[in-house]
Amino acid sequence: MERTLILVKVDGVQRRLVGKILSRFEAKGLKIAGLKFRQFAREVIEEHYGEHRDKPFFPNVVGFMTSGPVCAIVLEGPEAVSVCRKLIGQTQSREADPGTIRGDLGISRQFNLVHGSDSTESAEREIALWFQEDELVDYTLCDEQWLDD
Repeated sequence: MERTLILVKVDGVQRRLVGKILSRFEAKGLKIAGLKFRQFAREVIEEHYGEHRDKPFFPNVVGFMTSGPVCAIVLEGPEAVSVCRKLIGQTQSREADPGTIRGDLGISRQFNLVHGSDSTESAEREIALWFQEDELVDYTLCDEQWLDD
């Protein structure tokens, strides 16, 4: 089983899409291992987007992501990172395929509703940034026996 970080960004929260977005991941068979909803500290946002620190859009991203609450989710399942990336769709919402979260619900590049870890290494780093180990739950769902490994 693999874990990944999903963030429902400020625009997803403001548009009341947290439940709709989360339900897509759950319907796919992914399991919630952690869930937080709050306005996160600027330091967390800056560290999360740290690889973009020298890019011109960095201050805008940090400002946007600190302007309201965010829903941080750890999802678990077989190949969770790649499965979530496919469900999310391309960064540019107008170019994202129909059937993806961004393709169906997104309206722009910057306001693209959701972040998903892009690799297992990123997922490990991001999960450790957003969640303490004791905030993650390990449990078994009744349908896990039906999932292919």
